[in-house]
Amino acid sequence: MLNDTLIDNTVWIFRKAFKNNKAQIWKALEKEFSKSRSNRRLIDIQRLDKVTNNGDVVVVPGKVLGNGALGHKLTVAAYSYSESAISKLKSAGAEVISLQSLINKYPDGKGVRIIG
Repeated sequence: MLNDTLIDNTVWIFRKAFKNNKAQIWKALEKEFSKSRSNRRLIDIQRLDKVTNNGDVVVVPGKVLGNGALGHKLTVAAYSYSESAISKLKSAGAEVISLQSLINKYPDGKGVRIIG
């Protein structure tokens, strides 16, 4: 029950961001978080390393797992992280931020990529 409340709050955060900023990325993320839990994405750090470049800003509509290593700096926002993922991201110099912080920092969504 608690998990559903957190998801509902996240959906409303994205809905409000889309309404205020008219950025399509927030609408796309709202749709991603409205899907069932079994369809949420699990992304390893190894995959983030392959598909991103230094300085990218990415959002993962799911969980970031700690498998692999990251060889460059980036900004990552995700619904959740494993403990090992947080430590590996921070040791690589990546910035780990919340979804709300992502919206506040990039309200128009420019330069933000959805990974997964």
